[in-house]
Amino acid sequence: MHGAYFSEWQKRFSHYLNMRNYSQRTIQSYENVIQKFAYYVWIKRNVEEEKISMYWCDLSQARMDTEIETTPIMINDFLLFLSSTRKYKPATLQRIISSLSSFYRYCYTQEIIEVNPMLAIDRPKIKEKELKYLKHNQVIKLLNSIQDKRDRLIFRTIYSTGVRVSELCSINLGDIDYEDRTIRVKGKGGKIRTVFIDDETLKEIDEFTAGEIEGPLFKGQLGKHISPRTVQHLFKKYAPDGITPHKIRHSYASELYKRSKNLRVVQENLGHSSIQTTEIYLHTDLDERKQVYQQYFPLSDNNKN
Repeated sequence: MHGAYFSEWQKRFSHYLNMRNYSQRTIQSYENVIQKFAYYVWIKRNVEEEKISMYWCDLSQARMDTEIETTPIMINDFLLFLSSTRKYKPATLQRIISSLSSFYRYCYTQEIIEVNPMLAIDRPKIKEKELKYLKHNQVIKLLNSIQDKRDRLIFRTIYSTGVRVSELCSINLGDIDYEDRTIRVKGKGGKIRTVFIDDETLKEIDEFTAGEIEGPLFKGQLGKHISPRTVQHLFKKYAPDGITPHKIRHSYASELYKRSKNLRVVQENLGHSSIQTTEIYLHTDLDERKQVYQQYFPLSDNNKN
């Protein structure tokens, strides 16, 4: 659509994200990326090539009233230009590309561009890292090593439910359904979801709360909800090096998937909007790989015939 400018559609896109309950931090991140790209496009269209770097150093002169419709070449030039100004980690470039992809996908669905230029953009490869997490028996050993009832229950609740540390801290006693063995948690963007909890953990919660029926499950100062910082401090106190609340959530996802092979359920339980996000938590267990190899690979002893 001729005359569709960044200055207008960035605001519309932010409103769209807000309506979908994205966090303000996420929306701000998207806005920053789109604004920088808009400035770059405006500079490329209005400034001589040799002056681009000078304008980039002082973006007060740049504007966003330039048309959204662009080409993959312009986007690749932008990414190369960013990389020339400073050293970006592949993960940061991935985030920039993801932000632009979301924006242009939105613009395409609104029919203000005829072609989505992001479909032709390659994403930088990120070296796979073996995320350190604990297996089930290691988590149990960790739980058994914690003598303080409240602290042990904090660890156990994260592992039992797979909740984020922020979700754990916001749980109220009224969110717990002892009959259905569920807890209602408030996730990212204020989204409410139901997570499941085992009988033993529920029993420990019941004993820990001593008959209380309202207020925070885990209390911090002045009887208010415990803070994420306090929980993180507990992990530094009790857990092995590198094991954070997020890694215990990782353990939950890995163990649930290994036994169920149901990726969709794991996604829903974790509160991920995209199944691609869930996939990074999953591992093919070594014994399973060995079994599949021995069963199917033609050079394996079981298949020599």
